Amino acid sequence: MRHFRFLLLWMVAAVLVSCGTKSTVPITGRQRTLMVSDEQVLSLSNQQYSEYMKTAKPSTNKANTEMVKRVGQRLATAVVNYLNANGLGSEVAQYKWEFNLVQDQQVNAFCMPGGKIVVYEGLLPVTKDETSLAIVLGHEIAHAVAKHSAEQMSTAIKQQYGAQALNVLMAGAGVSSGLQNIAGTVFGLGAQGASAKYSRDHESEADHLGIIFAAMAGYDPQVAVSFWQRMSQATGGGSTSWLSTHPSDATRIQQIQGWMPEAMQYYQQSTGATLNGKKVTKTLHISTKKKK
Repeated sequence: MRHFRFLLLWMVAAVLVSCGTKSTVPITGRQRTLMVSDEQVLSLSNQQYSEYMKTAKPSTNKANTEMVKRVGQRLATAVVNYLNANGLGSEVAQYKWEFNLVQDQQVNAFCMPGGKIVVYEGLLPVTKDETSLAIVLGHEIAHAVAKHSAEQMSTAIKQQYGAQALNVLMAGAGVSSGLQNIAGTVFGLGAQGASAKYSRDHESEADHLGIIFAAMAGYDPQVAVSFWQRMSQATGGGSTSWLSTHPSDATRIQQIQGWMPEAMQYYQQSTGATLNGKKVTKTLHISTKKKK
């Protein structure tokens, strides 16, 4: 009997591994295996996002709202152009971009799979200007482009159903129900805000892609260093849920500096800037005054 159980578990494990689809993260070239389809992730993401937006309160600050939309769309256009130019046009169809600024004093922002982006008003006093905001939104968009949610869901499936894999494979309804539960955990949306459950490696990868996306859109990536330093001070060294799984401050700055030559190449291409930063994009400051 023990031999039979071992053989059964081995067979199930083999099936789980073979069910995955291998793909590559743009720019970093990292390979991963996803056990959920784009359609499944987008469906679950849209459900979670719709529920969240029913309770969210849009900002009444017109200038800041327009800023978020402008920066977001500029980044989205740069990312879409990159994907189309690098044989990844099939990825573009999944993005239905939306950019929202909501009344919440948390120092936070998030991008759902499919390009649904939300910025909390509490983040703007820390970003201070458009370029720093682009660094944040580049980071959040990177999570979507790298399909980190799908990867986290795939990991959860392997962990949660490893011992119950046979039942999962035999019951389609169980898989659907399980994915709903996993999506709720990964996306983490609710009345108290949003906090995607990404790993530290995913956060580092989002930092990497984020400064490059900002550079592609014509924003000076060198601003990332001073922004993340301000972010560390504003959040007590990463004590908020948004930063709890991020790299340490020192590690983050060191990594960003290591990626900077690569990011500056994209910045040069988009703006004609020189490596010493003599030519930079215009920085627009964000209003922190409340609309009367």
